Amino acid sequence: MKKSIFLCVIVGFFAGIVSGFFSSGGGLIILPFYLLMLKLDDVKARATTIFCILFITSVSAFFYLKETHIDWVLSLKCGIGGIFGSFFGSKVLNKINSRVLNILLACFLVYAGGRMII
Repeated sequence: MKKSIFLCVIVGFFAGIVSGFFSSGGGLIILPFYLLMLKLDDVKARATTIFCILFITSVSAFFYLKETHIDWVLSLKCGIGGIFGSFFGSKVLNKINSRVLNILLACFLVYAGGRMII
């Protein structure tokens, strides 16, 4: 399928809305789009999604910062852990079978959805 600029912008717009509303979720919109619609391979789709999330969350963070809604101490503590976790995750990503990775993602989504309902 040809990578339509218009379709990519629409998906990015929707992902940005979801991210702005729920402070997450942009990747849950973009990743399936890359995998199912654009037919990117798993590693490239995940890496590209993470890069796109950088832009989406930067804009949201700017507005949250402007309204002084950020807990800086908590952000720094989680950010430090996130740096190490993302390093580990990106290194392991290349070594995990795509099917296993998709099963892990599905399990995580079911768990997260269940926690939100309860």
